[in-house]
Order: sequence, then C-alpha cells, then structure tokens
Amino acid sequence: MEYNVNDKGFYGKFGGAYIPEMLYPNVAELRDTYLEIIQETAFQEQFYYLLKHYVGRPTPLYLAERLSEKYKAQIYLKREDLCHTGAHKINNTIGQILVARKLGKKSIIAETGAGQHGVATATVCALMGMDCIIYMGSHDMERQKPNVERMKILGATVIPATSGSKTLKDATNEAMRHWINHPQETHYIIGSVVGPHPYPAMVALFQSVISDEIKMQLQQQIGRENPDYIIACVGGGSNAAGAFYHFMDNKDVKLVAVEAAGKGVNSGQSAATTALGTMGILHGSRTLLMQTEDGQVTEPYSISAGLDYPGIGPLHAHLFDTKRATFYAVTDENAMKAGIALSRLEGIIPAIETAHALAALDEMQLQPHESRYSPQQARRYYSSNRDCPRPGCTR
Repeated sequence: MEYNVNDKGFYGKFGGAYIPEMLYPNVAELRDTYLEIIQETAFQEQFYYLLKHYVGRPTPLYLAERLSEKYKAQIYLKREDLCHTGAHKINNTIGQILVARKLGKKSIIAETGAGQHGVATATVCALMGMDCIIYMGSHDMERQKPNVERMKILGATVIPATSGSKTLKDATNEAMRHWINHPQETHYIIGSVVGPHPYPAMVALFQSVISDEIKMQLQQQIGRENPDYIIACVGGGSNAAGAFYHFMDNKDVKLVAVEAAGKGVNSGQSAATTALGTMGILHGSRTLLMQTEDGQVTEPYSISAGLDYPGIGPLHAHLFDTKRATFYAVTDENAMKAGIALSRLEGIIPAIETAHALAALDEMQLQPHESRYSPQQARRYYSSNRDCPRPGCTR
C-alpha cells in the first residue's frame, strides 16, 4: 500500500533507524521477528482475547446527535476512553508486552507524557508479572498527578526527567539512555508511532484495531464502511495512526490531523510541528521536528501533556508531505472551548488531546451534503440492523 512502511523502514523519505551501535542488536532482533511473532496463531488468539475480555473491545462508535446538529453533519465519536485504563494506549501495550515475552525479555521501560501510556504499560506489566520503569517529565508529573499515582499503585517505578522542558521529549531521552545501558534484558515499549523502525510500524499495526472496528461499525450503523472524514489529534500520533490505518489508501476518505498550536503557532509557545518543523532526526527516526538552524531541538509547548512533543511520527510526516492528510493547529484556548462544548452537548468530558481534534470542526467548514444520512436516519438504520454486528451477516 502507498502509505505503509517499506522494507527499509521508511514512509517515503521519513523513518529509518538512527540509533547508537549498542542498541542495534535489540532493534534488529525486533525488526526481524516482530511480524513473524504477531502472525503466529497463538499470539493472535491471546492478543484478541485480551482486547475483548480485558480491554473491553470493541469500543462503541457513538453518534453524537447534539454535536451533529451543531455542525450540520453526522459526527461519530470512537469511544477509546471506554477502554480499560481510559485510553487507546492499552491496545499497543498489550501487543508489545506479548512480543517482549516471546523475545524472553525480563523487564519493561516506557516513557509517558499525559500519563495514559504509562498507566497502560504499568497495567500490562502487572498483568504479566514483569518489572516496569516509567520515565515521565517532572513538569508532566505535576500536572498529571492522578496518573502518576495509578502507575505506582500498579507497581511501576516512576522516574522524573528533570532536563529540558521536563516533558515528553525529555522522558523519551531518559528512556532511551536506560535502554542503551540495559539492552539485553529490557524491552522498551514506545507509546507512539515514533522512534526507530520497526516501532512506528508496529505501534500503528497494534492500533489499527481502531479503524478496523470503525469500518465494521459504520457498516452496521449506516450501511457503508467509509466515512467522509477521519479526525484525530497528533502529537507523536498513535491514535491518529490507528484511526487512519485502514483508510489511508482510500482517497475518498479525507484524513484530518490536528496539532497543538499552544498559545499560537508563531507565539514561541507551540507544538505545531508541521507548521514550524523541518526534516531532521528525532529519537531514532528521520521525521519533521521543531529545531533551530543548527539542529538543536526547540522546546515545544501545549496545555496538553500528550501533544507537548517537538516532532511527529514518520508516518504522519509522510501524510503531511504527500498532502494525503490535512493538518490543523489548534490553540489551548480553542481546544478548551471545544472540550467544554462536547461536555455540555453530549455529557462526555474529553481528554484535552481529544479536545484539539474537536476544535478542528470549527475550521473545516463542513457542508451538509457531505453527510449521506441525518442522525435520525442513522439511528433508524442501526435499529433495523442491530442484530448484524459484522458486514455480510443476516438476521
């Protein structure tokens, strides 16, 4: 497929594995074996068993009627917040810890920004009885205290990163250093579609369950698999990669990625990578990142800990470079307004990251004709087909 990773680990001009020599054996082992491991029948059975009975998948695809009325379009929310641990991150950590066990690893390390990936990693480590160390920027630890406490309750050791902006970038740096010093016994569960190949491809594959379910659920609810738009926030970009995955090669489906503009794209306090970034190397891959003329990484800013990252994953850099996806940058202020609006329209309080994606609806100028069915028609269609959970079934 045009937008999948090639056999050298690149999405177009972005990707690869730019790593210290000491890490090469671990990364090469993962690269050479992860697809074979994932395709084994025993792995597939355990992975999907845990997704169903432990994570709680499939997550609902919810027709947000009052939000739809506001924008004169048919808007569905993919409720990843209803996963065990409260976010999509668990899809990837389940998959990666099963790979780590197959490779004989004894301990797990991870980085986290908003804390959801840290919680998801600590959760699967508790489930599998493996040691767990989580690196988190000390600034993020202050603004995400409940998630820090959850990680500790689950048995993880949480180590603050105190360099730089004390956020996600710095936590990732510290996790990389740990991995360099303990390469043989440790598996690094990267939480987003960033890092050296094969991590971006592997994380996207584990998160692709999101778009796979969207296709089945839309078929069930409105009689067609493909939406007009898929909208997702992008920091590193794991949730967007999962939501886009099965639609990337279908040009009829418009992909919308939303970054954090912070206090304004040109304010000096922003994380809008595609607006401000240039090509470079960040955390082991060639991608777009915010950097100075001499290649020093620029400190990002966002009210959202999960979007406070100076780059994007190579897949998203490729989607931007080829214009396959449209990128918007949303300020803190507009994201918070969108989050409050959803809360009061639908009774769903979104994560601040998700609120950025919701705010893009004000920028998109949706046309009523782009929605084939009204919310009322969709509800009637779903009611008449509710016993058919998969395409092709008969009642």
